[in-house]
Amino acid sequence: MTAEPLGISVEPGEFDQVVDVLVVGSGGGGMTAALSADAAGLQTLVVEKSRYFGGSTALSGGGIWVPGAPAQRREGYSPPSEGVVEYLRQITGGLVDEARIRQYVHSAPQMLEFLEALSPWLQFVWKPGYADYYPELPGGSELGSTINVPAIDLRALGPDEQNLLKPLALAPKGIWLGPKELRSFYLIRQSWSGKGVLLKLTSRMIRARVLGERMAAIGQSLAARLRLAMREREIPLWLGSPMTELLTGASGSVVGALVQRGVALQRIGARRGVILASGGFDHDLVRRKEHQPVVDQDWSFGNPAAMGDGIRAGEKVGAATELLDEAWWFPAIQWPDGRMQFMLNERMMPAQFIVNGAGKRFINEAAPYMDFGHAMIEGQKSGVTHIPCWLITDHRSFNRYVVGGHLPIPKIPWAPVPTGRKPPPAWLESGVVMAASNWDELATKIGVPTAQLRATATRFNELARKGHDDDFNRGDSVYDNYYGDPTLPNPNLSPLGGPPFYAFRIVLGDLGTSGGLRTDEYARVLRPDHTVVGGLYAVGNTSAPVMGRSYAGAGATIGPAMTFGFVAAKHAAAQQGTFRPTRTRNTHGR
Repeated sequence: MTAEPLGISVEPGEFDQVVDVLVVGSGGGGMTAALSADAAGLQTLVVEKSRYFGGSTALSGGGIWVPGAPAQRREGYSPPSEGVVEYLRQITGGLVDEARIRQYVHSAPQMLEFLEALSPWLQFVWKPGYADYYPELPGGSELGSTINVPAIDLRALGPDEQNLLKPLALAPKGIWLGPKELRSFYLIRQSWSGKGVLLKLTSRMIRARVLGERMAAIGQSLAARLRLAMREREIPLWLGSPMTELLTGASGSVVGALVQRGVALQRIGARRGVILASGGFDHDLVRRKEHQPVVDQDWSFGNPAAMGDGIRAGEKVGAATELLDEAWWFPAIQWPDGRMQFMLNERMMPAQFIVNGAGKRFINEAAPYMDFGHAMIEGQKSGVTHIPCWLITDHRSFNRYVVGGHLPIPKIPWAPVPTGRKPPPAWLESGVVMAASNWDELATKIGVPTAQLRATATRFNELARKGHDDDFNRGDSVYDNYYGDPTLPNPNLSPLGGPPFYAFRIVLGDLGTSGGLRTDEYARVLRPDHTVVGGLYAVGNTSAPVMGRSYAGAGATIGPAMTFGFVAAKHAAAQQGTFRPTRTRNTHGR
């Protein structure tokens, strides 16, 4: 239910400071919005609740899903826009207005073209091969449309380096992997390219120690580059300055916001509008349990500061919300210290299968992570335990593939990640990983029926020997194959060998919540009756997703966030001022 409008009403003169556009949040969507507004000649201010900039973008893989991007066109590839529209229409299943879909398909390439022309820091590359998540659908691409940025030496940030939001699990100095290198790295035992990546990592560690390099890739690089471009243009960024409430004028339009800066609350006026880019409610467990009752714990990989502030502020001024029961689901391991770890390549590994509490497979294990999350949720609703579920593999595969971050190489005591022929004792002691010498023992340890687990293993091995998964079609999609083993006839299918067998506990992780404020194709926030809340825009996880309940391909969160940040700023620039203040208060020495 949408809350009654409760925004604070103010007169045009009652402001401590007035800008043209106020951006709330400093992730990819917020910084792109700020750069776009500034380039349009608008005085822009970015406020960030956290002490750190970058938001969930800085914690991400840094992919940007943009079909028809300039980087693709430079390589002679340009997927037809109508095909992309049809692809998104199919995966969203009618949940998203076609006008929003078309805006995204049309504006996303323009957004990247704009950024590339704006600053030399904003470089974008395309490395074909990471397919869209449903490449078999009309308009889907086997080459993929995921755009990335090159690695960057964070020393370029100067004092801002300490303000970049860092991942919770920091890699040792000099350890970084680009998107394509990650695929090779997972095949360290199968390919010379995988071994070559290991040599690269060693070289990078040496360079970092000798030359003092502080290289970063993926989301860290994207966030750093956007911040450097903002600095070039002298766009102010207030860190540690949460927006506490939206301010409205006599007509009900949003004219600014209350912002906590230090000990003082400041009323910031916004002539052309406020753009909410403050993320979802990733870590608000009370609200998550209200809308997502299967979420039992805080399993989110999202920005620690993402508590839904922008969504609540929008609701208070009359905004409607959509899909609050959704998140960007991502199956994961949770280690005893609370640290979360993605389960991605493991689910594409050939000699493994995943079972629910009944000891049965329930989905193509290599399916896109959003689909896998939905299967866990629907299964849990059936009364059979699916949260957690268990990934089952054997000793041979554990020593052939990267599993849970363990490298299948001889034991190296000083290695920054687990190595050696056996799972680390701490894994087994934690209960996150179980080991057993036979199927009955393993079934007992993970709490599933013994006869059923044996039957599941027998059936899986029969299908694997035949080379086709008749039950769930694992390996039929090019997407499935990406992190599989290319040395096999079916990269995703191989029978398990002998014991010991291992079971890894999988929980329902997510990259952040995905539902939020209802918006139109210009990112304007809408009321329940579909009228516009004047002066208010929402992008990224603060808005309901243009992807609906699906996920088009790697970068399908950051791509829309940045694109609609660009769209919102352009729309704001084309408007008459929401109000024209005659004076501002000067009560805080400004």
